[in-house]
Amino acid sequence: MGSVERNMKRMLRGAVLAKRETLSPALARAWGQGIQRRALTLPAYAAARAVALYSPLGNEVETSGIFRDALEARKRLYYPKVTEGVPGVFRVRAGTDLVPGRFGILEPEGDERLPRFGGGALAVFIPGVAFDIRGNRIGRGGGWYDRWLEGLDVCVPRIALAYEFQLLEEVPVERGDLPVHTIVTENRVIACDGSGHRGAEPDV
Repeated sequence: MGSVERNMKRMLRGAVLAKRETLSPALARAWGQGIQRRALTLPAYAAARAVALYSPLGNEVETSGIFRDALEARKRLYYPKVTEGVPGVFRVRAGTDLVPGRFGILEPEGDERLPRFGGGALAVFIPGVAFDIRGNRIGRGGGWYDRWLEGLDVCVPRIALAYEFQLLEEVPVERGDLPVHTIVTENRVIACDGSGHRGAEPDV
């Protein structure tokens, strides 16, 4: 990817982040609750015996509703943490297992790592700054999730939670970027095939 495209990615990330951080807490909470309710209806989530979630940063879409539902459904829960520079996700059995880590983001306190290929039916919820309807994603900027996802089976569902304004017509893609299979917003569910082909499922 050339410098022009890389700069475009950086500019888009900054513009969408700036807009996201202007959301009022009340609006972010309301939209986030609606997004999570839609996510709970996904067949990929219902079938999953294990769920990997993320701790939101700033005004990212919350995941606490999915967390509570997964605990009640006795699904195994995992959250990201960097250990000795290696990305991974670790088991969480209760909210008290999450403690502030780098940059103040909540991380698992324990060391029970998710098996390399998911250890069974797994659904992964992925944060991001911007997306297009083909599933392409601009992340937080460190490439953490792309490196971790490379170690998972390609059939593991990758689900993004995002506000509608985070959807762009097209986002730049470079080698190593992994698309998501599904994007859930406050208005709709978008079904992507995870390989860059278009495909949108309108809200009904």
